Order: sequence, then C-alpha cells, then structure tokens
Amino acid sequence: MKKKDLFEGIVEKVDFPNKGIIQIEDGEKVHTSNVIEGQKVKGVVTKKRKGKLSGIVLEIVDKSPDEVDTVCQGAGECGGCLYQSLPYQKQLSLKKRQVADLLNSLGTSYKFEGIVDSPAVFQYRNKMEYSFGDAYKGGPLALGLHKRASMYDIVNTSDCKLVHHDFNKILKATFELFQEDELHYFSKKDHVGYLRHLVLRKGTKTDEILVNLVTTSQLDYDLSRWLEILKELKLSGEIVGVLNTINDDIADAVKVTELRLLEGRDYFYEELLGMKFKISPFSFFQTNTLGAEKLYSVVREYVGETRNKIIFDLYSGTGTITQMLAPVAKKAVGVEIVEEAVEAAKENAKLNGLENCEFIAGDVLKVLDTLEDKPDIIILDPPRDGIHPKALRKIIDYGVEQLVYVSCKPTSLVRDLEVFLASGYEVVKVRCVDMFPHTVHVETIVGLQRLEP
Repeated sequence: MKKKDLFEGIVEKVDFPNKGIIQIEDGEKVHTSNVIEGQKVKGVVTKKRKGKLSGIVLEIVDKSPDEVDTVCQGAGECGGCLYQSLPYQKQLSLKKRQVADLLNSLGTSYKFEGIVDSPAVFQYRNKMEYSFGDAYKGGPLALGLHKRASMYDIVNTSDCKLVHHDFNKILKATFELFQEDELHYFSKKDHVGYLRHLVLRKGTKTDEILVNLVTTSQLDYDLSRWLEILKELKLSGEIVGVLNTINDDIADAVKVTELRLLEGRDYFYEELLGMKFKISPFSFFQTNTLGAEKLYSVVREYVGETRNKIIFDLYSGTGTITQMLAPVAKKAVGVEIVEEAVEAAKENAKLNGLENCEFIAGDVLKVLDTLEDKPDIIILDPPRDGIHPKALRKIIDYGVEQLVYVSCKPTSLVRDLEVFLASGYEVVKVRCVDMFPHTVHVETIVGLQRLEP
C-alpha cells in the first residue's frame, strides 16, 4: 500500500498511549490512533516510511466485541475519554498489559503487582480546564473539551460524566450567558477575541469550588452579571472564590498576564490521607483525590521505613508526598520548579504541623548542585516527559540504595529506567494505579534498589 490508499481491517492491538495496529487483508499493518482492540475500521494511509504504514480512521465499521453503550452523549466525539465504551475491568486489563509490555522490553526481571482501580469510575475529576471556541470553523460559540484528534474544534460538554454535576451546571450557565451576550472567543489564528478558558477546581472532601475565567484584555466586559448567575446556581458544593485571569499570550495555554479576584478567596482546601491542603489557582494537585490516596498509599508502602532518614522528593508539586513521608523521617526536602506550588507546599506544611520539611523552588537540574543534605531515599515524580538526562545523572550520583519513581507516562519511565539499570540499579517491583478511568492514561510506581558495588 502507499500514501492516500484506503484500507479496511481489524484493530489487533493497542499500545500505550493509543497506538493502534490494524491488520489489513493483504497481511500489511497500518498504525493509527484513537481506536479500540477488536474494532473493524476503514481509513486512509497518510504516510509510508521505511515500510511502516501510518493512517487515520475514517469510519468504524463494526464495534469491538468488548464494547458497551456509553453513558455520555458526546463520548464518540469528545477527546476526553477514549475508553468509555469499554467495561471498566477491560480498561484496567488493557492498561496493565500496555505497561507490562513496555517494562518487559527492558529485558530485566521484576515483580509486577498489577493495577489498582480508581475508587470512583465517574465524577472523579476535581479539576477541568474547558476551552472556548467553535464546534466547526465559523460555527457558533462552544465551551467544553477539544474534539477528538482536533486542535481547534470544541465539543460542548455540559453533560460530562467525568466531573461532578456542579461543574456541568457552572459550565452551562457560563456558556448560556456569554452566548446570549454574543462574546467572541480568542482565535488561535488571528489572536483576536475575549474568551479563552474556564478552569474549575473542587475539593472532593471539602466541597469547596474555585472558578477561574480566563480571558484576554481585549474587551472591557462587566462580569458582575456572571457573578450573580453563579451565586444563584443550586450546587451541592460551595463556590469559595471566583477569579478572572487575564492572559494576553498568544500560546494556547493558561498563562497569567494579570490575576483578578472577583469574589471570595483565590484558593480552596482539600484533604488527603488525613492532611489538609491549601490549593491555589495554578498549583498542581492530583486530579483524582480518591485515586491519589491510593497512589500515595502505594508510594508510602514502596518507600517503607523512613525513621531517621533524609528523603528527597523531586518534582514535588504542592508537596503532598513530602508531607506524607515527613512525620517519622529525619527530614524531607521537596524540589519543585513552580514557585506558586512551593509557596503552597510551605503553607501546607505549617497547616499540617510539620517542621521537618524544606521546600525549594527551582529546576531539579540546578537545585541538586546547591543541596547540602545527602539523601537516604529519593522519590521521583517528574512531569510527563520524564527526567532531564543531566538531572538523571546527578540523581544516580547520590548513590542512594532506594528510589521510588512515580510516572504518569510509562514510555518516559522506560527510557529513564534504562539509564538506572545501566547505572547499577535493579527494578524490584512495579504497581500501576488507574487515576484516569475511561482515558488512555495510567500512573506507574516503580521500586528501585541499588545493587551491591
């Protein structure tokens, strides 16, 4: 086959994160995305390189035998959750197999301890970042998530099942007002427009809600009517703060030119494993609170005895792991590049009565050169792209006997583990935690031990 040829076949396998392999009639295979094992699909070849065919799916001819009816109206169109049509146990089996396949490619022995399911399969997300746009080019205003495999088109998601119904009510009320007032979204093409994002955060344990409307400064729009509408909503939670983030950057990401507090406070509280956390608008916090309790319980189990030990928690975010391990440790040091998260971590440590925590703002690569403490245990919880190669080398040079690596992207994890294995460490055990039901994502916790010199 060649570029632009049409194909039809069965999806025989899906590798992480959603890399489908389609077996077509003449024995060739086409690689694509956004498919489910067992589906019969039609598509077109978009690229042929070194004999490898890549393509896009144009039509799902037959569902997979494993598929069931979805509960969300926009499940087939929205890019929020690819696996909603798979029974949850099938999702867990798929993710477990995908991670195991990647780890087995390292050619080392280890104990694979399976996957821990999420306590909540629906309504588990405590944060959503919705986008303003249009459903199609030149179409009416839309507010929701990106259409699957699209950078531009937005799907109205006022009935999303991944979030608490309070989120859907706030989204719907916001959308209807701005649609009525004929406000324009910020165009990625000509950089003109007012509306950009609606970011909602909620404490699962506390029911506190933070509402953040992200706009440009291109329009002097009175938001007082919007505030009144929010106050009139019948919610099970409580809106404790409403913000307007001004973002005049051309990049399609939530950045801050100016932050305006319209009502209440610019933070909310959440509870996790008996500790209390103050969370600011842009601080990282796990998006599945109940799942995070399971995740961090596994981390605590893998770390084991911490009495009188110095622990480094690298890429520490708001310091959740640092504080969880600190009570019986000699000292716990968290390093995080986002200054706002570090300030929140310091406040949270005081809130939880912890005096043996130190939080440092900066890039792990640079901060490691300034630390005087020598760790006994290192916890790694890097962003999706994994650890910078130079930082990885510095981490290995500490020579600690034990490391625990928490990964949200197993492909990056495997790349980094190759370096650890080549540097005298062994993978002892691995366990996955499903923090994101119905999506392609999965968390993986790895226990590493230094071999004897």
